[in-house]
Amino acid sequence: MKHEDVAAVGVGYSTTGRRTGLSSFELAFQATQAALADAGMTVDDIDGITLLWGVAGPAPAGLDVVEPMSFAHAIGITPLNFYATAGPSYIGPAVQAVNAIRSGMAHTILTLRIINQRLSSTAEMAALEAATEPAKVPGDAGFTVPYGFNVGGIIPSIAAMPAQRHMDLYGTTEEQFGAHVVAQRWHASMNDEALLREPLTIDDYLASRYIAKPVHLLDCDYPVDSASAVIFTAGDRANDWKQSPVWVESATFSSVGTNFDLIDDMNRNSPFQDATKLWERTDLTPADVDCAQLYDGFTIIVFQWLEALGFCGIGESGPFVEEGHTRLGGSLPVNTDGGACNVGRRHGANFCIESVRQLRGGQSGERQVPDAEVAVWANAVGPFSGAMLMTKHRR
Repeated sequence: MKHEDVAAVGVGYSTTGRRTGLSSFELAFQATQAALADAGMTVDDIDGITLLWGVAGPAPAGLDVVEPMSFAHAIGITPLNFYATAGPSYIGPAVQAVNAIRSGMAHTILTLRIINQRLSSTAEMAALEAATEPAKVPGDAGFTVPYGFNVGGIIPSIAAMPAQRHMDLYGTTEEQFGAHVVAQRWHASMNDEALLREPLTIDDYLASRYIAKPVHLLDCDYPVDSASAVIFTAGDRANDWKQSPVWVESATFSSVGTNFDLIDDMNRNSPFQDATKLWERTDLTPADVDCAQLYDGFTIIVFQWLEALGFCGIGESGPFVEEGHTRLGGSLPVNTDGGACNVGRRHGANFCIESVRQLRGGQSGERQVPDAEVAVWANAVGPFSGAMLMTKHRR
């Protein structure tokens, strides 16, 4: 049976922090239990799972992997009508779940993003450094990685080059990047789940060291151990649970290449493809959006999404942010939970969860956007990315 309508009905986080000592399975289990409790469900109500497991860098030897079928059966989700490992970020598991429900393959799907810090102990660091096998770089990346541009996204050159290009083309300034960082930290100061909550000034931002000029330390997301869970269900079941459903209006997941360093345009890439498809699949427009939760692995990514989604003109994201539009109280509050730079690198899942909470109404405390009815969240950038438009009311 196909299901045209899909809603998010449960969200939850695991313990989140720096080098928690928790295994990937423990993190996933905690997030799952939190989402089930939020929805008022048990595992018997779920018949599908999608997840993405990974580390913020090369996996140290012995780091535990979570595989969807094994995890589902271990916690009691059986029979399992749909399962998948999806990447490259949380938008993958989310879009796969929505599509599987719409196709009728499953009716209720648990989605997970599990992430560990690159090195969670000095023993793992020593083991990695002692490895004798030289790193091998596959495919076209072999022509660029040796010169400092990292295909995996670990080295911030993937942000520095588009940021500098944006500055050169449009006159964007570091102070405008800083205005976004300061606004996000202000939002984080109102979020008990944020790890970094001390307010910042523009001088604090400018004084932070460069990681890869013009990218400052405060432009970078904050690596953590974490798992995030969202439960999606078919429309005919959406009102059976504890929370008000939040409806999936439109979703996209696209690719315009395989490597950050080989895409045609550093700033106008996959988010523009996503935005075109996102708006084609709905009669809503950018003017209808009450808040946006935009991926901030690096600040320049937020600027790219603002332009791609049509919230401002091409090259106008700097002034748009500097004028205060993206702050709470502005025309388009952005990253109202504080973003991954402050809540930790939950790799896109936090943007979905914050969208759900904002649209439920009254669940975001001081940072609640008044009368929010439409939210968009976006994940990843460059060669691959995705976005989802969500609504408070079934349409």
